Amino acid sequence: MAKKNTPASSGAAMADGNEAKTGGKEDRHFVTALARGLAVLSCFNSGEKLLGNLDIAKRCKLPKSTVSRLTYTLTKLGYLVLIEESGKYRLGTSTLALGSAMLARLDVRDLSRPLMQELADFSRSMVSLGSRDRLSMIYVGNARSSAALTLSLDVGSRIPIATTAMGRAYLAIIPARERADIMESVKDLDEMAWPTIRLGIERALQEYRDTGCVSSFGEWQVDVNAIAVPLRPGGGLPPMAINCGGPAFTLSKEYLLGEVRPRLIELVRQLEASLGSGA
Repeated sequence: MAKKNTPASSGAAMADGNEAKTGGKEDRHFVTALARGLAVLSCFNSGEKLLGNLDIAKRCKLPKSTVSRLTYTLTKLGYLVLIEESGKYRLGTSTLALGSAMLARLDVRDLSRPLMQELADFSRSMVSLGSRDRLSMIYVGNARSSAALTLSLDVGSRIPIATTAMGRAYLAIIPARERADIMESVKDLDEMAWPTIRLGIERALQEYRDTGCVSSFGEWQVDVNAIAVPLRPGGGLPPMAINCGGPAFTLSKEYLLGEVRPRLIELVRQLEASLGSGA
């Protein structure tokens, strides 16, 4: 996948695109300054803990002077912390408090944890629960097998929505209009890669209709295989997805589809029943 379609740039570009499409000139209720401040916070991901104003300006596609004012304000409010030695910022306790409050309200995490761990141990892989943020899926829960080499992704990690099994599972369950809007944004992000990405998404949608599960074999990263099933958590929460994946040399396509897929589908069925959200 092209470099500009990385998780970090996806979130910032999506925020910029949303501002362009629904910004102040078209929607008098839209607060552009707030949108830009949130875009700044979304630039930070689990892989990069420190960012400078220039880094943020490039990702948000905003003038450095504008970013400087935003980071100053966010620092004053405790959402960012300035590291004097490097002149760069990290997320502050106010941001962490927001994330902790959100995670504490996700009953689905507590209910899914033992089921996910059981599947991770069976498949000798990593099983993850994720939700959407712009053009990314964010891990909100993880279970790893202790007996195998697994992916180095933790809670808070972002992965692309268009090329991963988890992202495609989310796309498979949302309304067609919402899916079309997301796909248009993905296309805008990388038009050269779009034809291949679109075919992968369309194949996944058909796969979900046929089997109740979607896959991504070497399409996000050439050495990673994964399958995923969408989840309806209910309780006013948006759709989520649970995936099972890992290095391709330990998780073959045949094993994931033949042995793991029915167990993953059953996991989601049990979880939805426990949450009272099953169809």
